[in-house]
Amino acid sequence: MLICITNQELCKDDFLSRIDKIASGKPHAIMLREKDLGDLEYQNMATKVKEICGKYQVNLIINQNIETAERLNIGAVQLSINDIRKHHEAIKNFSQVGVSVHSVEQATEAEELGADYLIAGHVFPTDCKKGMPARGLRFLKEICDSVKIPVFAIGGISQANYKITLMAGAKGVCIMSEAMTTAHPETLGQRFVF
Repeated sequence: MLICITNQELCKDDFLSRIDKIASGKPHAIMLREKDLGDLEYQNMATKVKEICGKYQVNLIINQNIETAERLNIGAVQLSINDIRKHHEAIKNFSQVGVSVHSVEQATEAEELGADYLIAGHVFPTDCKKGMPARGLRFLKEICDSVKIPVFAIGGISQANYKITLMAGAKGVCIMSEAMTTAHPETLGQRFVF
């Protein structure tokens, strides 16, 4: 399963047109990350992206912003381990809750707190985490082996390396740089085959 993560800063063309093209390629989901937007700007962007995702019947995941997800009736949220600790009662309102994890301890805790899936990384070197060493495939396998819920690999994922993350136990991958920069975003769904 492929989750495409947004980052307007990486996108050199029209952002919403790119989202439309990505959605037309039918990834499993699009996660609206956009950490630099204020609450109202994020909600306005989420409204537009929700419409695009609805047109193509692609899942939309709201990153961190539980209030926006509730206001717009979006059932999927992605949280940090700290946020699921803080909001573990509120997550019962959502049909799908993902948690970003960086250790086996965080993975097992997130599962106990009600996460439906995990995003583990960063697996490979990536410009998004310059100077930080990649955690590697062994880390990913340990996470996958420690929980019963699906794990998605993130960090430096490309067409060239995504299949080895699946061999390590990942059920899918998350891509950001490639999703925001590829010349043909509409083909991402066909290029990452699961």
